[in-house]
Amino acid sequence: MDVLKSSFQTFYKYKDLVIQLVSRDLKLKYRRSFLGYVWSVLNPLLVMLVMTIVFSTMFNKGIHNFPVYLLTGRTLFEFMTTSTNAAMRSIVANAPLIKKTYVPKYIFTLAKVTSCMVDFVLSLGALLIVMIATRAKFTPYFFMFPLVIIQIYIFCLGLGLFLAQANVFFRDIQYIYKAVTTAWMYLSAIFYPLSSLPDKLQYFIRTFNPLYYYIDQFRDFVYDGQMADPRVFIMGWVIAFVTLAIGIITFKRSQDRFILYI
Repeated sequence: MDVLKSSFQTFYKYKDLVIQLVSRDLKLKYRRSFLGYVWSVLNPLLVMLVMTIVFSTMFNKGIHNFPVYLLTGRTLFEFMTTSTNAAMRSIVANAPLIKKTYVPKYIFTLAKVTSCMVDFVLSLGALLIVMIATRAKFTPYFFMFPLVIIQIYIFCLGLGLFLAQANVFFRDIQYIYKAVTTAWMYLSAIFYPLSSLPDKLQYFIRTFNPLYYYIDQFRDFVYDGQMADPRVFIMGWVIAFVTLAIGIITFKRSQDRFILYI
C-alpha cells in the first residue's frame, strides 16, 4: 500500500510532464495524416467492415447485430494490445532522456498507456455510429461503460509496467508477446459466440482470460443493454488492481538497474 501511495504522490508531482508526453504521442501519431484524429473513428469502422464480411458467414447466424457485437470486443482488444505494446517499449525508447536527467521512469510507461486510452475513447465514436446505423437498442446501462474503460485502463497499466521492466532485460519478450496476443485474440470470443466452444474451453476462458471479464461487461452494458454479472463485474476490478500492484512492485524493484541495460 505504501508503494502505491508513493507512486500516486510522484504522479501528482509530475502530472504536467505526463500531459506533455501524452500530447506528444497523439501529435506524432497523426502528424502527417490528412484526416488526423478522424482516423481514430475511421480505422475501427474499416476493420469492422472487413471482419464482418469475413466472419459474418461463419458466425452471424448465432449473433444478433454482428457489427456491434464485433466492435464491442474488437475495440477493447485493440486498446489492450496497442497500449501494452507501446508500454513495453517505453523505457528502452526513452533511454537517452533517462540517462541524462532524473525523471520517474514509470512516467514514460504511464504516458504511453494514457495516450492509447485517449485514442481508444475517440475510437468509440465508430461504435456509436454503427449502433445508430444498425438501430441497436440504447438503455440506461449503456452509460455504465466508462466503468469498464477504467478497469481495463488499470489492467493495461499494470501489465504495461510489468512488460516495460521485463523488456529492458529480455528484449526477446517483444516477439514472444506478439505470439501471446495473437493466441489471446482467438481466445477472447471477439468475433464468435463463446457458447459455440466446447464446455472445457469455455471454462478455461471464463476462468483464466482476464480480457473476458472486460469484454463481457462491455457487451452487457452496450450490446445487451443489461447489468453485468456481479461476479464478472467484481472480478474485473480485482484483476485490474492485482495486475497494477504486480506491475508497480516488479517495476520498482528493477528500475534502479535499468541504466545498466538500456
